[in-house]
Amino acid sequence: MLDHYRMFADYNRWANRRVYAATAELSDAEYRQDKGAFFGSLHGTLNHILAADRIWMKRFTGQGEAPTRLDAILHEGFASLTAARAAEDERIIAWFDSLDEARLDAHFTYSPLTMPDKITQRLGPTVAHFFNHQTHHRGQAHATLTALGRPSLTLDLVFFLRTEGEKWAA
Repeated sequence: MLDHYRMFADYNRWANRRVYAATAELSDAEYRQDKGAFFGSLHGTLNHILAADRIWMKRFTGQGEAPTRLDAILHEGFASLTAARAAEDERIIAWFDSLDEARLDAHFTYSPLTMPDKITQRLGPTVAHFFNHQTHHRGQAHATLTALGRPSLTLDLVFFLRTEGEKWAA
């Protein structure tokens, strides 16, 4: 299962690069325009994905900064957000490279931002949520890009496997 999640970490980086490259072609007004996504604009959505990743990585590792709000704007500027996203993707990959199957099968405890309760569950299924959450909101970013008249992006996992992710498909 660990190699499965390592593949998703690589896929995550690849997909983020594609979304950020497409977003870089927008004007600042387009980037900040509310198009009805859950976090409004690409600015809000991309900041949310980074915020949620940092929250989960802090829970998983006990290290790093984590916002206390899901709608936190971590970076006002797109360039600094892009750099932070790239660094976080490398951090995610390095963490998965440090794991073993026993750790993935072990339990961990955390407190959700939305309630004071402590939750204890296995790491593996929670990691599945972590990657699913990213995919969900990247889909909203993709929809926002197309609503702004930009060409559709290919973000399919199978396309990643046929191109840059071929080591996982072999």
